Formats: sequence, C-alpha cells, structure tokens
Amino acid sequence: MSVSSSLRRLLAIRDLQEEQCKLALESALGEFHRLEHALQTTHERDRRGRSLIHAGTQTGQLTDRLAGQEESHSASLHAAALVPRIDAKGDEVEELRRNFQFRRVERRQVETLIQETEQLEAIEAARRGQQSLDNWYSSQKHRKSSH
Repeated sequence: MSVSSSLRRLLAIRDLQEEQCKLALESALGEFHRLEHALQTTHERDRRGRSLIHAGTQTGQLTDRLAGQEESHSASLHAAALVPRIDAKGDEVEELRRNFQFRRVERRQVETLIQETEQLEAIEAARRGQQSLDNWYSSQKHRKSSH
C-alpha cells in the first residue's frame, strides 16, 4: 500500500495552487498599500492647501488663498475617488486571504494523508519483518527439536 503517485501529484497541484493564491494575495496587498499611500498623500495635499489659504489670509495674497482653495478642493475630489477603491481592494484582499488559507488547509490535508500512509506502511513493514523473524525462529526451533 505505497503512497500513490496520484496523491503525490495532488500534493504538487495543491502546492502550486497555494503558491498562486499567495502571489495573488501579495499583489493585491501591494495595490492596497499603494492606494492607502495615495490617500495619505492626498490628505497631505489638503493640509498644504489649507495652510496656503491660512498664509494667504495672513498676508492678504488673494492668489495664495485661491491656490490653496483649489488645492484643497482637488485633494477632496481625489480622496472621494480613492476611498471606494480602497474599500473594494480591502474586500478583495480579504477574499484572497480566505482563499489562500483554504488552499493552505487543502495542501496540509494532503500532506497529512501522505504522512499517515507512509507511517502505516512503515508499521506494516515492521510487522511483516517481525512475522518473518518469528517464522524463521519457529522453523529453527522446530528443526532442532526434530533432530
């Protein structure tokens, strides 16, 4: 009862599936972090715009106030576009993480099945070896008593 080649192929397939899921998850996580960084940059841009508005108010420079208002408005539009994308990417990352964990469990189940089969084979081989020794000893004992 040796471990079948189909079980070993199944393990190889499960291993490849797990690796593909891991790569997809890493890629989605990279995109998620890139979007979060873009949102942080947008918030910084909004702060700079507000700072420019404040400075323009202090100095009386209309162009600074207008530029600051436009910068702040542009940043809020950009943030409004980024937030739904970040939420969607976060959902995708969670789905990919669950899929990756599911594939990992599948691979580990096949590994466990192979290990248990190999252990049973080793136990059976040891039992057969012991049976063979017992038979040999019994035949030797019987041979000596018949002489």
